[in-house]
Amino acid sequence: MPDNTAQKTSPSYRIAALDTDFILGDSTRGARFMLEYQKAEDSLRARGIVSTIVVFGSARVREGNPWYEAARAFARIASERGGALAEREAGRNHVIATGGGPGIMEAANRGATEAGALSIGLNITLPHEQEPNAWSTPDLTFRFHYFAMRKMHFAMRAAALVAFPGGFGTLDELFEVMTLVQTGKMPPVPIVLYDSAFWKSLLNLDTLREAGFIRPEDLSLFAYADTPEEAYARIVTGAGDAWEPAAKDSVQT
Repeated sequence: MPDNTAQKTSPSYRIAALDTDFILGDSTRGARFMLEYQKAEDSLRARGIVSTIVVFGSARVREGNPWYEAARAFARIASERGGALAEREAGRNHVIATGGGPGIMEAANRGATEAGALSIGLNITLPHEQEPNAWSTPDLTFRFHYFAMRKMHFAMRAAALVAFPGGFGTLDELFEVMTLVQTGKMPPVPIVLYDSAFWKSLLNLDTLREAGFIRPEDLSLFAYADTPEEAYARIVTGAGDAWEPAAKDSVQT
């Protein structure tokens, strides 16, 4: 019988789903993008996560820093009062979700965990590898390659956003959500900027209004807060009398 080793060892003979050269190739980028959506989505659904409170902020602050401690306290308050501890048939609401890394992200995951609640960490692969912090719920700790898909998961279930001081990544994520709300791609959600002095010194958004680049009412898309209690109150007030969860798939796709 002729030897068929060459045929059996050819890359073309590999099962497609098991062929890493194929799966990681240029032509299958769309499939990888879809898989990053589906893997996290399956886990979030399995845990009954209906809505989240997203917390952004710098990865560079450490325990003892006032912003770190404020994010930790805020996440604990939000987890205790917002419904993350309530186990309901309909699902779990207002679960803290962060970028999964150190700094403000760690603080928020830590505060939620200290309250006895679940919390989500949406990590990203970076040139200087980001390690997941030790406080996010293990089976709700994810790692993404694509920033776009990571941001989509942030937005999809967001019932509120709290942005603590941070760098380019924080600004990127903040303006992403503000743009989605401004353009109607996402229902209005409370957006809170923590530490009014920091944000007002960094961003003079009146310049955009005066130039006619945004509408005057766009400046009401967000509010400032200077204490964890005020941040939570801003969310509840901004969400209206009934703390309703964000609708599933509320971000238009």
